Amino acid sequence: MRGRRLLAAGLVVLLALTGCGAFGPEPGPAGAGDGEQPRYGQAPAPGKDVTLQPDVVLVGGGSRTVRSVSPDGLTWRLDPRARDADRLAPGRVMFLTGRGVGRVLDLAEDGGDLVVTIGPVTLTEVIRDGTFGGDDVALDRPTVYVAGEPSWTREAAAAGGTLGRSRPLAVAPAQPPPAPGGQAGATAHGYRVQTFCCAGGVGTHFTYDDGGLRLAGTVTLTVGRPAASFHLAVGAGRVNRAELEIGGGFGIKVDFTAGIDGGQNHRRTFPVPVDIAFPIGLVAGLPLSFTVSQTLEVATAFGARRGTFRGAGEYALAGKLGFGYADGRVGSRVTEGFARRASLLDSLTGVPVGVMGLVVRHGVRFTMGISAFLFTAGIWFELITSYGATIGSALGAPYALCRGVGLGVRARFGIGYRILEPVVQVINKFLSLLSPSRAPRIPPIVASGGPSWSADVYRNQEVIPPVSICGQLPG
Repeated sequence: MRGRRLLAAGLVVLLALTGCGAFGPEPGPAGAGDGEQPRYGQAPAPGKDVTLQPDVVLVGGGSRTVRSVSPDGLTWRLDPRARDADRLAPGRVMFLTGRGVGRVLDLAEDGGDLVVTIGPVTLTEVIRDGTFGGDDVALDRPTVYVAGEPSWTREAAAAGGTLGRSRPLAVAPAQPPPAPGGQAGATAHGYRVQTFCCAGGVGTHFTYDDGGLRLAGTVTLTVGRPAASFHLAVGAGRVNRAELEIGGGFGIKVDFTAGIDGGQNHRRTFPVPVDIAFPIGLVAGLPLSFTVSQTLEVATAFGARRGTFRGAGEYALAGKLGFGYADGRVGSRVTEGFARRASLLDSLTGVPVGVMGLVVRHGVRFTMGISAFLFTAGIWFELITSYGATIGSALGAPYALCRGVGLGVRARFGIGYRILEPVVQVINKFLSLLSPSRAPRIPPIVASGGPSWSADVYRNQEVIPPVSICGQLPG
């Protein structure tokens, strides 16, 4: 009896966790870029109709100037002989390639390299005036960039304990080279993740095993044939108009298996260290890309030290995703069409000795813009889907095996960048350990830049059977 009441209370707790005239793409002029898919991005070649901010430094040579980039994206080792590299200084903005854009936090010379530490910037910190647009950009030929094992894939204490004051005297391990296709593997916070895109959707398969707690699952934002349209107008350093729309018909899908055998509950929240990029090419001379990134959160609430638990579900969600902003007014452009394809609630099974609960939250962000990984900035739209599931103890099954599901879908969108707060804490811990070279001090980065908004797309909860012992009145 007590276990059944705990199921209803557990579902409430889990559901609380779910609260959760434009220039189009064109090839660059001969010599302006470094090839179709250079390792560190295409070089800029601003046209006469684009004005950059006065503190932006266009470093010449593009990807050929780069000798290595640290996995966290903070440290760039450059050829000091590159054009205008000597104009870089703390506080200025480095614009090297479409993926190498950031506010200079510090500079140092080491072993014949110019070592540049950068932080994130917003679009209007780079662009003063310009109009950019593209219609029906097919998202069917992705390039995958894997960060490697950056500091932000570890807990703050562990990251701080191993980083020390190594930069800039030690050469940072280089990021792996990009690869065609949408599949890539990585590790983060003890999880092994495998990303995929784009036939059938974009998602992540995850596994975790510490000997006492085992988790595995797949979260997917399903889509048919995605295509994107965008428009951006910046004047006098202000965004006057911004639109982003992704079509193709979207749905959400999850499956998971969880088991505990003497282990401990845990909660992990982290960005998946993989960029799925679709280079657009030079738009009015700027190397823009459409980038898909993901975040994952897993939280367990197991009421016993032993048990197993699994489930799977799929739902249709929307025809299009996106938003529009003009002259201070903003609106979501999500064409809703929710429908159940396969019930997560009906699928819940297992051998729970006590009440077992699990939350899996999956974020998929679409960004049209510049820079890379956590520092990607531009017009962005993120869909965050939260799945909460509980199942009662099998010991009380003769009375009623209670099952509950909470489903929440929320949209976030904005102009600029947004980084998870726990990740910012890890990065700032790292930055605080560095000894500045030219800067009087290395300032911390902030978690977001530029305006952002949010809106609920769908929210529901169900418990079966509909009896009082499961926390729900009959009928």
